[in-house]
Amino acid sequence: MRHTQPLALALAVTLVLGLMPSDADAQRRRAPAVTPACTDFYSEANKDWLAANTVVGSGSVSALGELQQRAVQQQRELLDAAMRTPQNEVQTLLGHFWASGIDEAAVEADGANPIAPMLGRINAIRRARDIAPAIAALHQVGIPVAFNFTADLDLSDLDRYAGYFAQGGLGLPDPAYYTSEDPDARTLLGRYTEYVSNILRLTGTPEDRVAAEMAQVLDLETRIARLSRPVESLRDPRANYAMVPVAGFARQYRNLQLADFLKAQGVSAEQVSLANPELFAQLDALVNSLRPDQWKTYLRFHVGNAMAPYLSKPFRDVEFEFHGRVLRGESAQLPRETQVLNAINRAAGAMLAREYVARHLPATTASRANDIAGNVRDALARAVGRNAWMSPQAKQEAAAKIAALQIEVGPSLRELDYTTQPMGRSSFGSNMLIASTWHRREEMRRIGRTDARRRWDVLPQQPVLAYDIAHNRLLVSAAALQSPVLDMGMDTAAQYGSFGAMVAHEIGRSVDFAGRQVDAAGNLRNWWTANDEAAWLGRADLLVAQYNAYDYPGLDAMKVNGALTRDQNMVDLSAVELAWDAWSTAQPDAEASAREGFFRGWAQLWRQQSSADVASRDQATAVHAPGKWRVNGPLANHPAFAETFKCAVGTGLVRKADEQVSIWREGP
Repeated sequence: MRHTQPLALALAVTLVLGLMPSDADAQRRRAPAVTPACTDFYSEANKDWLAANTVVGSGSVSALGELQQRAVQQQRELLDAAMRTPQNEVQTLLGHFWASGIDEAAVEADGANPIAPMLGRINAIRRARDIAPAIAALHQVGIPVAFNFTADLDLSDLDRYAGYFAQGGLGLPDPAYYTSEDPDARTLLGRYTEYVSNILRLTGTPEDRVAAEMAQVLDLETRIARLSRPVESLRDPRANYAMVPVAGFARQYRNLQLADFLKAQGVSAEQVSLANPELFAQLDALVNSLRPDQWKTYLRFHVGNAMAPYLSKPFRDVEFEFHGRVLRGESAQLPRETQVLNAINRAAGAMLAREYVARHLPATTASRANDIAGNVRDALARAVGRNAWMSPQAKQEAAAKIAALQIEVGPSLRELDYTTQPMGRSSFGSNMLIASTWHRREEMRRIGRTDARRRWDVLPQQPVLAYDIAHNRLLVSAAALQSPVLDMGMDTAAQYGSFGAMVAHEIGRSVDFAGRQVDAAGNLRNWWTANDEAAWLGRADLLVAQYNAYDYPGLDAMKVNGALTRDQNMVDLSAVELAWDAWSTAQPDAEASAREGFFRGWAQLWRQQSSADVASRDQATAVHAPGKWRVNGPLANHPAFAETFKCAVGTGLVRKADEQVSIWREGP
């Protein structure tokens, strides 16, 4: 779960709430005792883990964090094996890449050698007409300068990829930083000028020229920033989509040579998106109006800036001081192996994915995941058919989406061309450029193709379950199919309570407040009525009030922010309801112990421990409730939980029947 696409649709997850009919007389007849499970099921179900995983100092631990760490260790072990005894050509590439990165002595000896050819080409620029080819060459190796050019979904056909020209070319994340008079922005700009100066020194600027060349970089970037649109305006995909014919580029952008740029990227599409022609017209003018030496300095800085994390320690240290400490707020650099693994995933993640899936996804696990996910999808179809809040027309649209919903488990279905320039073990920076060039080539090959449904935007070696709203499909990564999400050693009920609930957590989005934006045919349109929206939001308010009443674990006199966590709280409730329906339909005669296993499977997903400072930060900013209430909150609304553990409704954890909230289970 992890590349940011400029046209990614925001999934504001909201679920509908309803009321359960009262069964107070039946509850009184049973007169069950109040047990630890009934008062705080989260703590009772996870007591051993909580006792063994205390937090010392500042930080947090969680079950899903442990899964992430396990997946990282599996990747490291795979790369170690590929380094020692590769079994195929892809493993040979990965083994060399890994070996060159973890050999710190070799990295230090290599110094700035990996970027020397690029710097040599830039230093050879003499005339304005030399600038555009240099820009195109840097884009080819994955270093975007002057502007961005990417492959993404074509909004007029979501199964097709288009090329997108967009603003970029800046070293700071927001164009406003260059011109704002805000004191914090001015301070940040001051730190940035120090960073630019340091990178220029490392890429060959003599000390007596550093100040002047730093000013050249800042001047050119400030010009680009003034021509750029505010970051907020980039959030609407439609406002940044404008297909234009490529045929006129040679005349329109003579100095930028955009027609030749596309050829250099291997793009032969007749149309691309260019939504800000004014920016590109001005960039075209700047190529001719600014002295070539200023462009050379700007390009040299951006090569150093992009490659600094993969070069010798002087580069890494200055890059971390600005990007790590200043921009990301980090206190220390990551361990060397982590840095190298992150780099491999960034540039050659699809290569690593192929090998990870072959090693860590048994056919039996994939089959089990498909079976459970299919049953949860059937449960969603039943829930839509019986619910009382959806209009008939919305039900019809939802049924069509569920019928068309695809489930993809494990790997991406898209075959890539893994041929690339050979890698060696002596230069990590050079290997990074080779891998980045390969990655860029494969991205550019997508443009104009109508196979978007075959591509994943998540890596199988990273634990992810994700609903792809554009293509109405559930993506389940190979790394997610292990404990605590899908533990093949657990009984079936627990697997539904964990993996089944995670599936429901995602596919409910297909027909909820987010899913209403795309119909079964992939068209961008709202297929809900005003009454559907009103019903949804009205029930949402009930859930906000429920969570507002919960104490925040680890903090004195602080409550959960029900409004901030509303959307995810609704998804959690939906997840339990749908997964329970799927399991109870598949196992209608299950004994009480199996029923308990379902809820324990749910509880183990969200176990966590946090220090007070982390809890305080999360209380103010996190869109998820703390683990205790991710578990207990939905169960407080679920009659089957009270029945399974013989809990008295209205006491302890379980809410009174007339206060319970429902989304998809049977009831009003």
